[in-house]
Order: sequence, then C-alpha cells, then structure tokens
Amino acid sequence: MNTLLIVEDEKESRQAVKTIVRRSGVPVSNIMECGDGRTALEILENQQVDLMLTGIRMPGMDGVSLVEAIQGLKHKPLVAVISGCDDFACAVRLMRMGVRDYLLKPVERDRVVDVLRRLDREISENRQNIRELRAIGCQQLKYMIMNENIPEKEVETVIRKFEKQLLDREYVVCCLENTGEEARESNSYLCLGEIGHNRIYVVRRENREYLLKNELRDCHVGVSSVHRGVVQLRDAYREARAARTEAFLQVRHEVAYDTLLWGQKEADGDALSCEPEIRSGDALFHEPDDDKIRQVVQMIGTDKITTALRMVEQYFARTRRKGYPACVLEKSVSMLVEEIRRTYGNALREDEEALACFQDIYLFSQSEELMEELTGWMIGFHRKMSEEFEDYKSKARLDKALVYIRENYDKDLNMAVVSNYVSMNYSMFSYAFKQYTGQNFVNYLKELRVQEAKRLLARTDMRVIDISRRVGYENEKHFMKTFKSLCGVSPTEYRKNMQFGEDGGKT
Repeated sequence: MNTLLIVEDEKESRQAVKTIVRRSGVPVSNIMECGDGRTALEILENQQVDLMLTGIRMPGMDGVSLVEAIQGLKHKPLVAVISGCDDFACAVRLMRMGVRDYLLKPVERDRVVDVLRRLDREISENRQNIRELRAIGCQQLKYMIMNENIPEKEVETVIRKFEKQLLDREYVVCCLENTGEEARESNSYLCLGEIGHNRIYVVRRENREYLLKNELRDCHVGVSSVHRGVVQLRDAYREARAARTEAFLQVRHEVAYDTLLWGQKEADGDALSCEPEIRSGDALFHEPDDDKIRQVVQMIGTDKITTALRMVEQYFARTRRKGYPACVLEKSVSMLVEEIRRTYGNALREDEEALACFQDIYLFSQSEELMEELTGWMIGFHRKMSEEFEDYKSKARLDKALVYIRENYDKDLNMAVVSNYVSMNYSMFSYAFKQYTGQNFVNYLKELRVQEAKRLLARTDMRVIDISRRVGYENEKHFMKTFKSLCGVSPTEYRKNMQFGEDGGKT
C-alpha cells in the first residue's frame, strides 16, 4: 500500500503500532501519524490514504466522530480500530460505518500483522477493480467518440457508469501523435488510447497545464475548448483534432482550438465549424499546384534532384508561413505520391512500401518530420535511379561536419547550422549523415553530449546543472530525461555507481 495513517493520542502507543507495521513484511511506502481526530481529518481531506488505524478516546474529535466524518470523503480509506474500550455497541456502530476490524489493547503483534495483510490484499484488489473499470470506461468513451448515431439508452448507460471518472467536471481533450509509449495512470486525466493515428487524453481543466508541460512536453498537441459531461465529448474531440492539425503543420508544441480563426457560426448560432477558414489574398486557398508537383516528380530521376528538394522544402515553409489549412498539405502530398507511382511505377519495387506511408501525413509527429522523411525518400530513390552517389555522399564533407559537431556540441547546435557550414542542402545532408554514421543527426548529437556528461560525472565534482549546460542543454530537466533514456539511470545515480566502482577497485 502507499500510505497508512496511525491516529492515537498516546505517543508510545503510536510508536509501538508503527514498529509492528514496519516489521510486518507488508510493504508500506509512507507511514503517517497524528494524535487526534481533527488533525487526522485534515490529512484525509488533503491527501489520499489507503488505510487508517485509529484509537477511540482522543481529545477534540474521538475515533467514532472521525469515522463518521470521513464517510463523505471522495477517497475514503479502509479503517481498523485499536482501542482499550471493550464496548460491543460501539464496535457494532463502527462496523456498520465500514470499519474492517476492531482490535482491543494490549494488541498482539500477530493479530495486527494479520489485519495488515488482509487489508493490504483488499486494497490491491480494489485498485485492480478500479483499473479494470477505468479501462472499460475508456473503451466506452472511445466508442462514443467514433460513432455518430448511438441510441439514447446507450448514452445514458455510459453517463451513469463512467461520467464521474472525470467528465462530471470541466475538462479539455488533448489530441497528439501516437507516441507508442504506454500512458501512466493518473487521477487527473484519462488516456483513451489511439483513435486514428492520434492519441487522445481527457484532462481536467485545472490540470491541463501540468499535463502539457510534463507528460506531453515533447509532443505536438491540439487542445479543445473547455467542456463538461459525456454528451460534449465528441465535440471536444473534433476541436482537439482540428487544433492538432495546426500543431502538426506549424510545428508547435501546443495549439488551442480557441485561438484558431474559425468559420462563421451556423444559422442557429450554437455550433462552430471545426475546419478553419483561412484565406490567401481574397480567395480561399484550397488546391495544390498540380504543375509544380509534376515538375518535382520529373526532377527526381534527373540531375535536378537538388532543385526538386528545394521546391519541396520551400513549399513546406510557405505552407507554414502563410497559414494554409492542413488539408492543402494532405492533398499536395497525396498527389505527389500518386504522380511518383504513375511516373516511376516499374522502378519502385521495394520502395513502394516506404512510399505508401506518406499517404497519411499524420503518421508523422509534425510537418518538419514529414518533410525530412519525404525528401529523404526522394534522395534514396534518386540514388537508386542514378546508380551512383552524388556530391552529398562526399566523405570529406561529412568528415568535416563530424569534426565541427565534436568541436561545437556544447553550443545551440542543429542540423541547419551544420549543413550550412559544409555547404550541403539540408535534406541531402540529413540523408547522407544517416547513411554515413548509421544514425540521424539528433541521436548522434544526443549520444555525443551524454558521453561527455558521463565523463564529467565520473571525473569531476561539477554539479549536474552545470554539467547539463557544459554539454549543451539549457534545460536541466531535458538533460536528465535524455540521460536516463540512454543510460537507464539518472546522472546522480550514474555518478554514485562510478564512485562505487573506484572505491571497490573495479573501474
């Protein structure tokens, strides 16, 4: 169990019970104690407690009054009473209020241990039941989102069973790329899992910022406006999905639905369109440029590949800069894929499967990743078509880039800076770098920085925050997360392990 609270006015009795708990073999993460019922009630109102062991006769608020007072709490602990009062009527009254056991002083150690073990099993079973109910609730809520015409009785059933999990208070829906990682359980949000190629969270309004700045800090998230109740969930999801397309397109961590420029209200004034109406000049910008797409496709198989790559990069930049809706990018990429198939159908062979992934642009986390993968595919296909590597494969240039990275990894370094330094096209450099080193630029730089951090941790007394800055991280939390993902332990734990190795003569 996580937390146990001992309520007893006699300090020696509290310490005796605490000692029994610690030696019982029952795992308890946090043992709290206090000397009266009123203090215990304040603790229970502000913190979730799994089990409370309480006496009866205490100053201020006695044990019976305390048990009565906790009946209205949202998170009510299991309760066992330890009392010197052999009062049958009192015991019956407490049992009717849910008290699990009534122990008489002087308590026997084995009796207390038996109670602890039994109640620990009950706590574990309750948690498992809650997890199962939560999983069922998430599936039901997903079903409501994905199906338009649900019978009213089914909606009422979902409301009755699952609304109190989160949706009885104001909430927002967050829509982001599907990271593939398993979401942690939380009382402040629900992860509904994957819908389409997006992951969906429902989070209480007051916990929105915490979720975005912590668990979702590295994602590209669309956030709905504030809603309440199960019946509004589908609208909230649509808003979040529309905002997510903008986060994808603009490469932004967060886009709120309320900040977008929306179409006019419908005639009844109650609904807003979930598609932004964005204009280029005086005319709606809806369609891709067919002629330029065909030009790009023709250039892929020629020595004008650099021009084709530049045109694609400029198109992505212009799309973000002018605020065109994501549907324009969807159409353009889809048309590009179909034109490549039509033009190079016989030569595609094993490249066909890789090409197919571009049909759904939201398989990618954001538009820059889409652009890098798309231009990388174009370069690879061009290489196969021409059967030789061009200047972008030059070993001398890539060696020069690696030297520059090793000399400047502690600065604000990115792939654009390095590709400019060695005078290579951004997309060509990205592809060639991965071919040459076996990993992409971001991961290469990350590993280089972590290797230097490991050296400093093992050989110096520098503080972790100073080491993080020395190796190029302005944000200490980002550094610690990156270090742990690569090394399996935190920087502090790594330093401790290295010191142990030196002391033991094992390094």
